[in-house]
Amino acid sequence: MVELMVTYLEMLAPSSSAPRPRPNADLTVGPERIGQADYLALYRRVGEPVQWDQRLRMDRAALDQILADPLTQIHVLRLEGEAVGLCEFARVGEPEVELVHFGLTADVHGHGFGSFLLDQALRQCWQHSPKRVWLPTDTHDHPGALHVYAKAGFRPYLRRLEHFPD
Repeated sequence: MVELMVTYLEMLAPSSSAPRPRPNADLTVGPERIGQADYLALYRRVGEPVQWDQRLRMDRAALDQILADPLTQIHVLRLEGEAVGLCEFARVGEPEVELVHFGLTADVHGHGFGSFLLDQALRQCWQHSPKRVWLPTDTHDHPGALHVYAKAGFRPYLRRLEHFPD
């Protein structure tokens, strides 16, 4: 078993700040319906450094169901056409939306792409009028994760030690 400190964060209203400026690069961002192979390739590229494995251990039929679910919204950040970021929401259109996965490939960190992706994805999420958007983050996540979430408007509401299979 692995013990991690998990911080739960929430937004109770959309950000009132101006949209994050587009970094000076050939970027596109938006919700996409992507197939399992492309999803898992991006999931691995983004998540491997921070030990994401939930989707890799998942039954492939169950993953297909999630990817096809109209309440699942996956925003992909593309740099010159190549997928370099992922922002995945669950239960979009319901009162409580979970930000399930968010991150960038390691080669594009430090250029403002993450804040831009999160801002764009949250703005689209809030168009569905949820009462709350929430997420868990833990000690394995990128060291800058809490700062990025705080800049986006998330506030912590719970911290606790949790145990996960090794």
